[in-house]
Amino acid sequence: MKIQNFEQLATTDARRELLAIAEAGYEAIDTAAVMARELRRDGDALFVGGERIDLAAVGKVVVVAIGKCAADAAAVADRVLGDRIAAGVVVDVKVCPDLPHFTTFCGTHPLPSDENVHAAEAIVAALRGLTEKDLAIFVVSGGGSTLLFLPEDRANREEIPIMNALIDAGATIQEINVIRKHLSAARGGNLAKDAYPARVVSLIFSDVVGDDLSLIASGPTVKDETTVADAMRVLEKYDVRAVCHLDKCGLIETPKEEKYFKNVSNVLVVSNRHALDAMKAEAEALGFAAEIRGSALVGEADGVGAMIAEAIHAAPARTALLWAGETTVTVRNPAGRGGRNLALAASALRSVSDGEEILSFASDGRDHGPFAGAIADEVTRSAAEIVGADIEQFRAADDTYALFERIGNYVVTGDTGSNVSDLMIALKA
Repeated sequence: MKIQNFEQLATTDARRELLAIAEAGYEAIDTAAVMARELRRDGDALFVGGERIDLAAVGKVVVVAIGKCAADAAAVADRVLGDRIAAGVVVDVKVCPDLPHFTTFCGTHPLPSDENVHAAEAIVAALRGLTEKDLAIFVVSGGGSTLLFLPEDRANREEIPIMNALIDAGATIQEINVIRKHLSAARGGNLAKDAYPARVVSLIFSDVVGDDLSLIASGPTVKDETTVADAMRVLEKYDVRAVCHLDKCGLIETPKEEKYFKNVSNVLVVSNRHALDAMKAEAEALGFAAEIRGSALVGEADGVGAMIAEAIHAAPARTALLWAGETTVTVRNPAGRGGRNLALAASALRSVSDGEEILSFASDGRDHGPFAGAIADEVTRSAAEIVGADIEQFRAADDTYALFERIGNYVVTGDTGSNVSDLMIALKA
């Protein structure tokens, strides 16, 4: 099972059903399974992202995997293509296994480092010099934005204070990625430019609300329609320019020439809809009337938690309501710990009623820490009362990780190797 503490948490029938639905969501977005479907080979016939490519007519094959799904995806590519890979680069946020045909990097996230620079440089080096006879296959997934850190001036570290300031101010992931695209020479279509004139097929695992391909990992193979001026407007909106040491905060323009993208296929291979559909099917198999309420849920986690609690209050018995998206937490206490899902669960704890279950969890298994998320129900609230944990006090201190660390009832998966945004389930038994 993806949920490692499934049995410890499944102390009631309702909880077992809740966790079974969540497990179905995790299984539906398993990276190895998706790659086995999207990358297949029959002799010289390569099937990738719905295209059939004759390998006999291809020169070099370069494979680049970026993001939280990269290691698992590259392992499949290594088995499928083997010695046909002339150069391979993997950049993940976790330690990658040794793969015969890949150079692997373990980058830092959510803030970049020198290791990320080295990894991005290795990708660019693998791509440059390709011809129109060559093929570049990309696997692009969430977390890739930070991993593709390649400032024009390698000594420039403007991105770190800028990202810290934007996150603390509650900027949306869309706004953050507009900035990121203009802070690196490996984002915003730049890798398509580096691979030109080779044929490019990019398999994209979406972690972005709305599945905008130009925002996923900051769109390294997608033509960017935004400009430096757009990025500057985001900085001004959140009064972030003050943290920059450079006049233009290190912003650079992204490639706009059509020729770099004419031979590029960007294919969305998995998104949170796959998880939602699987969870809906599992809920119905368990006897619930299931409804997907939205796949692009945004807003402050605190308010969203209250909204989900109200929605399940109003629902009849044997109802399952499902959402996916990415909420935000405006940080008031920088010393606090915990992510969006824990904040949402803590909010829901205030009003969840007997017979109701609410679970918010990160598809990558990490909600700014080792917990993927947490369950809000009467069992969790009783646990808080038993140990004397004041939920409101932890919420006000932005320290929801410490809350659930104390009262338990958190979900543990480890790094799932998948990443399609956060997922939320509300049940009424």
